[in-house]
Amino acid sequence: MNSSDSLILDAKQAILEEQHRRFQALQREGRWAEARQQFQTTMSCAADLLNDSLKLLERVIETQHRHSQNLPPSEPPI
Repeated sequence: MNSSDSLILDAKQAILEEQHRRFQALQREGRWAEARQQFQTTMSCAADLLNDSLKLLERVIETQHRHSQNLPPSEPPI
């Protein structure tokens, strides 16, 4: 994981938080039709963030797996 990965995830998290805030505001105001549409947008943002997080995690695991295969075998205990 590098700094650009972290920045992208942070930006997507901020977008999700803003969408959720909008949903809650519409809900408090009793604007149910708009809140329902906003809920769908919020869930789409959440899914996007989760998918990107999962892809990043899979990439990190793959990188660690490749690095572990390049290490010399550990010596057995004496």
